[in-house]
Amino acid sequence: MIFIKYLTIMLLVCGGLFTHAFAAESLSTARLFSRGAEFSNVKISPTGDYISAITKHNGKDKLLILNAKTKQIHHAIFFPSNAQVGDYAWVNNERIVLQKEYLKGWSDVPLYYGELMAVNADGSRATYLFGFNSGEQQTGSHLKKNTPIRATAFILDPLPDDDRYMLVNAIPWNESNSLNYELSQTVYRVDLYKGFRRKVTTSPIGYSRFLTDHDGEVRFVAGEDENNITKVFYRQDREWLNTDNLKLNLDDFYPISFAENKNSIYAAARVKGETLGIYEINLETGEKTQIIKDDKSDPSNYWINQTTKKLYAVEFENGYPSYAFVNPEDSHSKLLKQLLASLPGHQVRIVSETRHSEKLIVVAFNDRNPGDYYIFDTKALTLQHLASAKKWLDPAQMSEVKPISFTSRDGKIISGYLTLPYGKEAKNLPLVVNPHGGPHGIRDEWGFNTQNQMLANQGMAVLQVNFRGSGGFGQNFEQAGFQKWGSEVQYDILDATHYVIDQGYVDKNRICISGGSFGGYSALQSAILEPDLFKCAIGFAGIYNLELMFDEGDIANSASGTSYLKNVLGQNSEVLRAMSPSENVDKLKANLLLVHGGDDERAPIEQLESLEKALKARDYPYEKLVMDDEGHGFYNDDNRAQYYEKMLLFLKKNLDIKS
Repeated sequence: MIFIKYLTIMLLVCGGLFTHAFAAESLSTARLFSRGAEFSNVKISPTGDYISAITKHNGKDKLLILNAKTKQIHHAIFFPSNAQVGDYAWVNNERIVLQKEYLKGWSDVPLYYGELMAVNADGSRATYLFGFNSGEQQTGSHLKKNTPIRATAFILDPLPDDDRYMLVNAIPWNESNSLNYELSQTVYRVDLYKGFRRKVTTSPIGYSRFLTDHDGEVRFVAGEDENNITKVFYRQDREWLNTDNLKLNLDDFYPISFAENKNSIYAAARVKGETLGIYEINLETGEKTQIIKDDKSDPSNYWINQTTKKLYAVEFENGYPSYAFVNPEDSHSKLLKQLLASLPGHQVRIVSETRHSEKLIVVAFNDRNPGDYYIFDTKALTLQHLASAKKWLDPAQMSEVKPISFTSRDGKIISGYLTLPYGKEAKNLPLVVNPHGGPHGIRDEWGFNTQNQMLANQGMAVLQVNFRGSGGFGQNFEQAGFQKWGSEVQYDILDATHYVIDQGYVDKNRICISGGSFGGYSALQSAILEPDLFKCAIGFAGIYNLELMFDEGDIANSASGTSYLKNVLGQNSEVLRAMSPSENVDKLKANLLLVHGGDDERAPIEQLESLEKALKARDYPYEKLVMDDEGHGFYNDDNRAQYYEKMLLFLKKNLDIKS
């Protein structure tokens, strides 16, 4: 294939799905930024005849299927009552398999019980494929009966060369009908039209993640034991064998895809706590070759050629995102390079493609743009704009996200991002420090952050910090935050704040801190450690009593969760109390806003109550917003808008920002 220097880019004027009008000017700032994406999960069918996307209608997600040529709606898939469409996949040229979710009155977060439905693109041959209720006729539908199963199903492999079957991995329920990831999972071969299933294999370990080869054979599984030790097994003659037998001498070994043949794979692994490298491994000889490794950051994404099922690119996030190409001669490597050149200033991802890659669905985004979808014709080399995720937000009016790095008080290199308000001089700005959640296995990345863009829109700079303990920078860096939640981790956040002050970006007298989950903990703990630095602190779904984590919440409900807490927090009660905001409110000076979901299972409402009890004992004033039907984060647009309204008023008052 001969590539021209730049692709021809055309604006696609679409009917039906992509012509919805939206009066952005009629909404408040909070509602403008709180609104979820208009379109998501955009895909193309294997032969390119249809384009599909999730959109919201009357508060529920539905699936729209368009004729790819006319861009007119061919069919819409939705469920009655409180059910909605979840994730979905094209499993052959005409058929879609989708998840059925439920919106419950006591929770705005959709609940998935493992039910898989199948339907043709024209709405015909609707079938209940897999789930607990498949033995009963579905009220108000024509879904056929099937044998029920007490398990939650996910599509493992749609088997693109098989028009009749797909592979499903099923997570069993325990005796109380709850999903239990610690139990062994089973892979089934499922008939796409009748739902008949045949067991293929059962995993030898919980928290299972399977890998199939080029022919759809289940060959690898990775998982964690009750001590959170990752173990990987490979399947030979229908038996699971521990990869320790390969004697690779690699840590955190994880298969990504098969390589040229069934006996070689691409895998991620690390040595001596360093960052993850990509290796090609011969399964017969145990020979390994390092292909790619970045000394500063772990890979953030792996990209697989859906035609060959081989890894072709690895994405890194060291400041700005970048790609490393496993095989520069792979057709997808060439296509991705061409797309990056044609959409300068954007990160580009291939999110769906036809069976032989004649047409691709591409999403392009950056720090100012939440995402544009394109159709890329790889033969004609044309790129057609299909839809914008949030067309009511003008990228030209959004704010720059600037990577930063500095040296902490004890000599560690710490990185982060600073969002600078559009149209304002980057000098003496009011600042909101925004620590991320987690804290482990999570990191902040460059891209479009709706909440931070909203704050910048109102004149505030926003600081994000990848403090020690964050994921993505090697095992040694992550483990450096273990049992240091209330000390060294917070010192990195405080040092980052002083760094942007010293650089002249922000006004040292106008600083607040706001975060969610572990970020909510950090907002309070940092304000305790350096009370004169912050005018205000916002805790959203925060952890405020570390000892309470061992008694309340979903982490403590499993053996692996308890093991995790012992590892990352320790069990020294004196230290845990010293690092708990609820035990140290006497050191606070900042004005407080506390926000929580009444149905939060990760940071249950008891966490908020423990902090409130301590504040009331000292007669310390605070503002509060509790959404009874929300969980660990606000799913509902209206609830999120209410929070944003309160947040903006609170910050503007404390940072002395005039409307």
